[in-house]
Order: sequence, then C-alpha cells, then structure tokens
Amino acid sequence: MSERTSGGSRADLVADTALALLAERGMRGLTHRAVDEAAGLPQGSTSNLARTRQALLELAVRRLADREARVLALEEMPDPRGGLDSLVAGLALATHRALTGGRELTLARYELALEATRRPELRAYFDATGARFRDQLSALVTAMGSTDPARHVLSLVAWADGLMFSCVAGSYSAEVPSLEELRAGLRELLDGMFGR
Repeated sequence: MSERTSGGSRADLVADTALALLAERGMRGLTHRAVDEAAGLPQGSTSNLARTRQALLELAVRRLADREARVLALEEMPDPRGGLDSLVAGLALATHRALTGGRELTLARYELALEATRRPELRAYFDATGARFRDQLSALVTAMGSTDPARHVLSLVAWADGLMFSCVAGSYSAEVPSLEELRAGLRELLDGMFGR
C-alpha cells in the first residue's frame, strides 16, 4: 500500500492501510483481515485495535482528517490581510494538492462520505472531523468581508468538491487542472462572492 506510516503507531499503520484499501478497492474491499494482510500484521491485529467495522471506519476518518490537514497545509492557509489574491493562491494550492499528491486520500474521503450516507453514526463522526476545514474557511471569508459566510463557504466547498470529484472519479479523471487554471476558477467564483 502506498503512503504508509513510517515509524508511526500501530493505529496509524492500520488507519493508513484502511485508507489505501478504500482508495484501491472501495468500501467492499475494506475488512479487518484485508487490513492485516496489506499492513503485514498478524491476523487479528486490526480487530484488537478496532473491534467493529464502525470503529475501523472512525479510525480511518480520524486519520483522514489528520492527513488531509497536512496535504492541504491548513496551517499555511492565507492570511486574510493579504487580500483576495492571497486567498485565491492558498485555496488553489490546497485544491491542487488534493488532486495530485493527495489523490488517494481524496478517493478514500469520497468512499467514506458515501458510506456515511448509510450510517448515521458515521455521518456524525465524519461531519465533526471535517468541520475544522469549514471553520477555518468561514473565518477566512468572514475576514475578507463576506456578507454571508455560511453561504459563501458552502459555495466554495461545493466548487472544490465538485471539481475534485470530477477530476478524481468523474469524467475529467484523466485531466488534472493546473494551478493557474484553479486560480482562474477560484478568482471568478470569489469575484462574484465579493462583488468585485
């Protein structure tokens, strides 16, 4: 499996392997046994760590949020005092990273999101762990002068998710937009939001 933990905890190894299996095989390919085999662990190791399927999925969701935060470099998000250009550059870079180096994570996230539509207990967990990006985005658009931060965050997330889905699993899966193309698309969207 790619992008496995090097020197991390067994929980990280199990979660990373689960995410890789989700991206490679889909939800049906994620079993405790498959994780043990792919991670090179003794049989039963994953079950000892995450007894139920729900526990395994929660472990994967938590790890996904941590790894996506690193891929998207949330701590490097733009300072709103840098203006619209700074916001466009930061969001375009985060989206580009999700489409390139974070492609496997993006696929795993879509698998987990779809599973969450059928498991209310996973939905609550999935939404709570993903809230940190939305909260940070809300703070950014508010600082930029948004008159309706909740609506604007929804528009930005819908733009990014729609683009990422199309480029990772949809009809544009063979075409990853360049950083410049992403900047242009975001600029058009944000110009409309902020009336510029």
